[in-house]
Amino acid sequence: MALATSRRPAPDPVAVLRAHRAAVNVLAFHTPSGALLSGDADGELKIWDLVKHRPVFSSRVHTPSAGVLGIGVSSALNNKIISQGRDGTVKCWQLTESSLSRQPILSVKSESYHFCKLAVARRCTTNDESHGAEDTRGAAGQILMAIAGNDTSKVEIWDITSGQRVQLLSPKDSSVGMCMSLHMIFQSGEGDQCTVVAGYEDGSMLMWDTRHPAAPLLQSKQHKEPVLSLVLDGPGLGGISGSADGQLTLFSFNSTEKVYTPKKKFEGQAGIGDIALRGDDKIFATSGWDHRVSIYDYRRRKPLAFLKYHKEIVNGVAFSEDKKWLASGSKDSTVALWSLYPPSEGTSKSVE
Repeated sequence: MALATSRRPAPDPVAVLRAHRAAVNVLAFHTPSGALLSGDADGELKIWDLVKHRPVFSSRVHTPSAGVLGIGVSSALNNKIISQGRDGTVKCWQLTESSLSRQPILSVKSESYHFCKLAVARRCTTNDESHGAEDTRGAAGQILMAIAGNDTSKVEIWDITSGQRVQLLSPKDSSVGMCMSLHMIFQSGEGDQCTVVAGYEDGSMLMWDTRHPAAPLLQSKQHKEPVLSLVLDGPGLGGISGSADGQLTLFSFNSTEKVYTPKKKFEGQAGIGDIALRGDDKIFATSGWDHRVSIYDYRRRKPLAFLKYHKEIVNGVAFSEDKKWLASGSKDSTVALWSLYPPSEGTSKSVE
């Protein structure tokens, strides 16, 4: 489906999924099962059948006072998923036939109570590969996860396989405040090297090379307000960050030369709570406090459309790995399913 132009209005959602009774905080597509996962402010996690547009499973995985803050999926996890609550716990669950195990197979007590969503490491890809196409284990077989620590200016790296914390990343100066957003990738051909990028309360972004965790690789302050959301592109050479005042920054970085370069900035009036970059690095979506989902061309660095359905703040957005679907979740307790430029078989043309 084409996006909005001066002659064509923005599309409506293909389907609206209604079963949550609280704000939908986070979304993730689980590729092996073909299902959509959604977590809400009451601690409920739902698994959706995308053909019948209904939930096939629902479970309270975190307490109502904590809610579901984050969901982790990756090719290395396969039929396991991770849930994160604001109760200081991260849990790993077995997913079997569209249902979760009765008890988590692993629980991590991080003692951190914050709004920073976890990040599961992924492998760098080329622009024509899906972000989840390669195995995302380190050379030692680790499945790494980053979370904000008990000291909220620090980033903890955990191995999901063993349930052990393996690294602690600290900023040089704690005046950056709390860690608000995270993203991490394995660098191609570098074994256990991970690049971790964190957005902070004072508007700073810090980057670490986990082979040298004692100090950040680089630090740059491009936002005036907290960096609520960020994502890196497939090759791991750039990305997008969004802040509480609605500023959106597209950037590139050179980890060897320790250079961060802002490429384009968009100024908004409302906060950007989440960013999703499609697996082909062609388009990305942002969730806004203005109740809208905004769509941009990543390569050309220009806005494409503003999707209007939700009646409240949009908390989360996610693209499916097959690039056919975009899901958005809102404080209004609904999940909207959109079809935006589904790729044609055997083609890799740019967004027009």
